[in-house]
Amino acid sequence: MSTTVRVELEQGPLTGIRQHGVCRFSAIPYAEAPVGALRFAAPRPAAWRGPRDATRPGPVAPQLPSRLRDAMGDFDATQSEDCLHLTVWTPGPDTARRPVVVWLHGGAWQSGGGALDWYDGARLAALGDVVVVAVNYRLAALGWLYVPGEAANAGLLDQELAIDWVLDHIAAFGGDPARLTVMGQSAGASSICAMLARRPRFSRAILQSAALGRGFRTAEQAWRLSQAFLRAAGAADLAAARALPVAALLDAQRAPAVVEALQAEGTQRSLFCPVLDGAILPHDIAPALEQAAGRADVLVSVTRDEMAAFPGHGVTAADRELGERIFGRPSRQWAEQAAACGRQAWLARFDVAPAPRYGACHCIELPFVFGTLPAFAAAPMLHGLDPRHAGQLSQAVQQAWIGFIRGESPGWEPAPHQQVLA
Repeated sequence: MSTTVRVELEQGPLTGIRQHGVCRFSAIPYAEAPVGALRFAAPRPAAWRGPRDATRPGPVAPQLPSRLRDAMGDFDATQSEDCLHLTVWTPGPDTARRPVVVWLHGGAWQSGGGALDWYDGARLAALGDVVVVAVNYRLAALGWLYVPGEAANAGLLDQELAIDWVLDHIAAFGGDPARLTVMGQSAGASSICAMLARRPRFSRAILQSAALGRGFRTAEQAWRLSQAFLRAAGAADLAAARALPVAALLDAQRAPAVVEALQAEGTQRSLFCPVLDGAILPHDIAPALEQAAGRADVLVSVTRDEMAAFPGHGVTAADRELGERIFGRPSRQWAEQAAACGRQAWLARFDVAPAPRYGACHCIELPFVFGTLPAFAAAPMLHGLDPRHAGQLSQAVQQAWIGFIRGESPGWEPAPHQQVLA
């Protein structure tokens, strides 16, 4: 049974849903809809006023199907450019001043969304007496297209603006802005590292499978791909691209000329990702990332068979070594650098591997972190999972993550020790 619950914001009253002891407020705009002249532009803070219904989930960013759906399964969610929203789960919109965790989803900057059942924060909120916030940000060309002289890394700026919104407003939801952890997986985790290299808004972070060994794209590389993309979309310039239907932008991602240009780059990066533009992110990011590691206490996790979720890879020794190069060693190095700077740092590796084809693949930890195993019921990577073991592992993982979010230890020795979770 559910009831409505209201929170008072300076913009106006917000109505959410209370169910099983947790309140959920959905589709809260933190930025203006990035449409028309705001497509591809830096986000503008939301300016809504008056009562707002936050009882129904909102859309996710426009996107093509994920390349990891063979491992993770797929999702069915409404898509819209008007997606710059937050979802908040809280035990109560009161004065309790609880720890807050902001979630940035993965998906290689091309797919995913904070408003997915996979990332329902209700269980974490209830178990840990914490406030959980999930963020939508712009994906693919809409968030990461690079044109010299124009705003770059709009998706990263979305994430930062969302965190600013949380800092300004989360007290009304029973959260303490001074006790903020930012948690991300894959692209979300790499985005956290990029934010720490800029103007940090937080000093505690959970990095799950950050592809720190892959780096970011130079401005020159990004512009070459963007030119191929714009030509494929039939747009002479950014103004023309703003006038296109969003379907044309999605279709252009699959155009043969764009695929060829990406293959010619030879880096195996996603089509769109953070760009070292010299303004939002420095041209030489290595020194900035070294400094960034000392700006936050961290819980850093990887999986044993990261590459097995990606097409063309499996659980061979060569695949594991590639996963070590892209995810494993750089993640351990980040934690060790943080510790060397006097920060708290913990390491974990997920070895749970129910399906032999996928092993302990990229994303395998997600249902255990959120306690959302039913939402992942169709995920091939979980086929063969014993329900009893799954429940025990999920409880252990959530307790560890909550411990960190609450400013404590996850329950094992700090780095360089790496805790195995299986």
